[in-house]
Amino acid sequence: MTPAIRSAVVVLAVLVVVALGIAGVVLGEADDSPGLQGLGVLLALGAVVLGVRTLRRPRQR
Repeated sequence: MTPAIRSAVVVLAVLVVVALGIAGVVLGEADDSPGLQGLGVLLALGAVVLGVRTLRRPRQR
């Protein structure tokens, strides 16, 4: 897989998971559920951290 395609896949995956995290925060706000809000925030932050870590790490063969 070329580096450009790999980067695009990682960015797309991060965006999807961040969207799910934001949806969790919004749904937790509507239902007054602090646990769901916390899980949504952790999901979004974790996706960003893992995405940045994956893109910064050189690919080993």
